[in-house]
Amino acid sequence: IFKCPKCCSIKPERAHHCSVCQRCIRKMDHHCPWVNNCVGEQNQKFFVLFTFYIGLISYHSLFLGFSHLITCVHGDWKVCTDFSPPATVVFILFLLFEGLLFALFTSIMFGTQVSAIWYDETGIEALKKEEARWVRKSRWKSIQAVFGRFSLDWFSPFSTLKIPSKQHGYMFSV
Repeated sequence: IFKCPKCCSIKPERAHHCSVCQRCIRKMDHHCPWVNNCVGEQNQKFFVLFTFYIGLISYHSLFLGFSHLITCVHGDWKVCTDFSPPATVVFILFLLFEGLLFALFTSIMFGTQVSAIWYDETGIEALKKEEARWVRKSRWKSIQAVFGRFSLDWFSPFSTLKIPSKQHGYMFSV
């Protein structure tokens, strides 16, 4: 049993203290300013889905921006907007740039989260190069620990994981 020197609470295995939240988070990956919370064991699924859907929407906006730009160019700017062609080009290029930035950032965050789940190692554990003192789960068990048994609920941010029991010991490591 370990005691956190910063918050003086009992520190579970694989927990790290968050200096922003002022508490220990089990399997903490990072503190995310987007959601104003730590990404850890209890909410990693929701963060992965958040980054996945934001990335998907960003790629969709890139597709729409390019198709709109092509339509404007081929239509001699007559069917485009009420703005002048230079202003329209500036607006579209700004939206394409913004969509590209969001798409890249969220895709990288999504990839790092999936990698962390896949290798059963949080971002903090990887940065600190901590030696694994826990029994690493198989890759499939690691994915199931975050998302639950495979179903359409994997893709729903409105579904929650079932509380682990003795029957589903793979979902919770003590």
